[in-house]
Amino acid sequence: MTRSKFRFPETGPHAVAPWGVRKGYGDEHFLSDYRFQAPREDPELAEVFVYTPRMSYDPGETVEFHGSTTADRWTLQIYRDGHAPEMAHEAFDLPGTFTRTSETAYMDGCDWPVLHSWTIPEGQRPGFYRVVSTCMRKDGERFVQHHFFVVRPTPETRQGRILFMLATGTWTAYNDWGGANHYFGTWGPNGNEGSPHLSLHRPWTRGMLWLPKGAARIAQNRIPEMNDLPGYPSKEWGYSHGFGQYYAAAGWAQFDRHFAVWAERQGYGFDIITQTDLHLRPGILDDYTCLVTVGHDEYWSWDMRKTVEDFVERGGNFSRFGGNFLWQIRLEEDGARQVCWKTKAPKMDPVRDDPEQKHLLTASWESGGVNWPGASTVGVNGCHGMYGSWGGFAPRGSRGFTVYRPEHWVFEGTDLRYADVFGAEAGIFGYEVDGLNYTFERGLPYPVADPGVPEGIDILAMSPAVLFEYEHEGPGYRYYVRDSDLVGLAELAAEETPVARRNYQYGSGMVTSMKRGKGEVLTAGSCEWIMGLTRRDPFTEAITRNALDRFGGEA
Repeated sequence: MTRSKFRFPETGPHAVAPWGVRKGYGDEHFLSDYRFQAPREDPELAEVFVYTPRMSYDPGETVEFHGSTTADRWTLQIYRDGHAPEMAHEAFDLPGTFTRTSETAYMDGCDWPVLHSWTIPEGQRPGFYRVVSTCMRKDGERFVQHHFFVVRPTPETRQGRILFMLATGTWTAYNDWGGANHYFGTWGPNGNEGSPHLSLHRPWTRGMLWLPKGAARIAQNRIPEMNDLPGYPSKEWGYSHGFGQYYAAAGWAQFDRHFAVWAERQGYGFDIITQTDLHLRPGILDDYTCLVTVGHDEYWSWDMRKTVEDFVERGGNFSRFGGNFLWQIRLEEDGARQVCWKTKAPKMDPVRDDPEQKHLLTASWESGGVNWPGASTVGVNGCHGMYGSWGGFAPRGSRGFTVYRPEHWVFEGTDLRYADVFGAEAGIFGYEVDGLNYTFERGLPYPVADPGVPEGIDILAMSPAVLFEYEHEGPGYRYYVRDSDLVGLAELAAEETPVARRNYQYGSGMVTSMKRGKGEVLTAGSCEWIMGLTRRDPFTEAITRNALDRFGGEA
């Protein structure tokens, strides 16, 4: 019997608002028109949104879908996403129920009723399950919304010795649904600040879980010509097609999915968990030899880091193909609320003066208040890396990594030599990267013995990056981030701000290796590493396979 080809529920046109005409002004710009996603709550333009109380479940548990819709009837479909998607559950012609959304849903949760539930069958294959909710409008157009949950592995369903952890702390940080994320929104005395508290009991912003092929990335696809306007392709594309302000900065669709699809296509057996699972269930690592993270894994809790370091000390291995290891978070309400005060932490985080809790200050890992640089866990630091290949951040850089230690096992079979550049055609360097303070001796890079940087880190490959937009005046130029991130991180640092600013402004992205106890950590410190897998760069693929084969072998 021939198996029919899987048809994605998202296939076909999605609803758009009716054609409207308004005044346009000469100073309008994506920097003047920040938009968070929220429900219309207008029955004339029907829509449906759902969320689940948790991000992950065991087989046999019941998933409750809390929702609100202005449609009379709606549909829910759930499929296991990956290289070969599989439909898991469908419910058609469900009755609609509308519940108004609170203006503080971004931090308090939506508190909608349960509109549907599904009990995960025993033995259900573990993985990422995409939830597609749809309803029809009066004009015949179809509204589509996405959610997700993870089915955790059991001893009977485990698929290998590799555990792939989704960077859900970062997903949450950028999710602005309902009014705010950690970057911008309606929090604060003037209603125009990012929120330090974010609820998981709300939907996800459009674009974080599903994207059509061809959606723009933050890193630019082409090298700008001389005197070109600075490029921010994801902002331009997102505005044109109605996706979230930060859809390209984090999420399954833009980052984590690329690894999952590639690894399944290559035949690797792996299971998936969320960062909340790692935080609440540290023993989940015990049956695995390799932990993997990819893409943009910017936000971690203290417990997550400690669990990973203990895992490596005992003989586990950590393959990190991602960038921007930067902020500490706290999880509250059994993981249902994420807290990160960021640059406000020294003055506003409630734990700042608590002798028992002040190490949990939700500031940068390298800040004076936390003082636990990321290199301890991943071999590189966020503040010594940062941006490349977009806007005014080294837009004409190599977009790949220059090799310095080709004899390392990670390069086996690649034919790479000293000074070779790999991954440039696929654009694997950007948009955020991690590195170290380093020096050169006789043509080779070595980490500088900075506080918190372990001994024994080998810099295998690297490329320069910056923590501020290097601005050139030009006709009509308007830069985006400018030096705001540099200023904020420098003010958090233990050093005097001018010293920290000089220390941070020029950085790098690195591929590093380090031993820790009985285990090993390999980091390719770039968010865009996964594009070398999707775009089939042979060097990126070979290096990734070398790490997974070495670390993920059967015990």
